[in-house]
Amino acid sequence: MMVRTQISLENELQRKARQRAGEIGISLAEYVRRLVADDLAHPEPFADVGRVFDLGSSGGSNIADFKDDLIAEAFRTARRRVLRRKAS
Repeated sequence: MMVRTQISLENELQRKARQRAGEIGISLAEYVRRLVADDLAHPEPFADVGRVFDLGSSGGSNIADFKDDLIAEAFRTARRRVLRRKAS
């Protein structure tokens, strides 16, 4: 059983959706139904932030304590590379 639903779209979005539906040979309503059905069939996987942390041992270092020094060193290294290229 189908239930009628009304949605509002900005003019440009509605025009592009209607055009895309026409390209694949279906109505705008069918196009929207398919998009909704596909989205519900493939929900975004839950991202476990714990997978990013505790991946290994830092060996006791604390990069946060030295981040400014490490960033400065990266800039110095990049600058030396640029100067060497110009000198070549």
